Amino acid sequence: MKKNDNIDHKEIPSYYIGKNYGIRGSDVIDDFDLSYNVGTAVTYLLRAGDKVYVNDSKEESKIADILKAINHLKFELKKLGYEHKEQ
Repeated sequence: MKKNDNIDHKEIPSYYIGKNYGIRGSDVIDDFDLSYNVGTAVTYLLRAGDKVYVNDSKEESKIADILKAINHLKFELKKLGYEHKEQ
């Protein structure tokens, strides 16, 4: 039994569930044993453009989610001791 098998899909927003196979983002993160920051980045990328929350704009919401994912990946790199120098 998977950790999340007892969770009702109705409790999970549709933008966190795959459209073709019904795979939950949390299951992907759990299966790959991702760290908090990498898992959060993946979650933002999976929902990018599907959760409309910036100015009622799908495009602006997608950009915001991608930027949030990038920030979490930068947090993870910093945690690992790597400092990226932007050009």
